[in-house]
Formats: sequence, structure tokens, C-alpha cells
Amino acid sequence: MKIHIHIPTQTLQLLDASSAVLQSYPVSTGAKGTGEESGSFCTPRGRHVIRAKIGAGQPVDTVFVRRRPTGELYTPALGAMHSKRDWILTRILWLSGMEHGYNRGGSCDTMRRYIYIHGTPDEVEMGKPGSHGCIRMRNADLLELFDRVEAGTQVEIVA
Repeated sequence: MKIHIHIPTQTLQLLDASSAVLQSYPVSTGAKGTGEESGSFCTPRGRHVIRAKIGAGQPVDTVFVRRRPTGELYTPALGAMHSKRDWILTRILWLSGMEHGYNRGGSCDTMRRYIYIHGTPDEVEMGKPGSHGCIRMRNADLLELFDRVEAGTQVEIVA
């Protein structure tokens, strides 16, 4: 299995070993576009790997801060209280870059930038950029993807 994220169409495809598309999902990537530098709030391009799967067994809409469940479940009322927040919900697939000097190491390190594939509130629009650099998915789609991939799965992000 591998994952292909296509920034122009805002889609994530799950591919089998022969690169046949098993499933396609709408996503939302960085509102500030693509880029690899720390602090850019852009989505990094290139070859990555899922370094860790976080949140197995947690309820849908579990709120995560610094990769830890806070004990809260997201509700629209909670969202309204913190309207500027880029919510990280349900599950996290933490990415690590594979290309030294491009998305791994130094100021361009995807893992140190805490770039994830993660869940987001149901009311967040998919199919257009809007995140702070991560790849956001609908919670139901993320649950399906989370159960189908393992740590070590390759992820390619292309613009």
C-alpha cells in the first residue's frame, strides 16, 4: 500500500502495490500552499512515510493537542469558542520526510514540523486548501484509511 496526495485536486488516493487506486478521498491541505520550511504553514511536498499512527481506540471527534487526547470531544459549540483553531481530531498519521535536505533534516524536516494526516470537524470544507500545513480529512474517511495502512506506509505529496 501507498498513499498519493495530489495538491491541485485536493485528493488523497490509497494505492495498492501495483499503484492501482483502491480508494480516493477529498482532503484539505495548507491554506498558504506548498513549501517545506519550518514556520511556513505550508504543506510539504515529496516522498514521506507514516512514522506513527496515533489515536487507535479513541472515539470519533476526540480532540488531540500535541498528539495526546485532551479528554474532550469536539462539538460545534466548542468549535465556536475557539474559531481560529485548526482542530486535530479522531486519529493522526504522523509523517516523516524521506528526502534529506528537502523534507528531512534541518529547517525543512516534516516530522519536526508536526505534519499529519488528521481528522477535522464535519463542517470543515474538503476539496480546497485551508489547513495550517497538515492534510485534513473527514473523520469517517480517516478512520477507514487509518485501519488500512501501517506505520511505514509511503506517502507522496505532489503539487
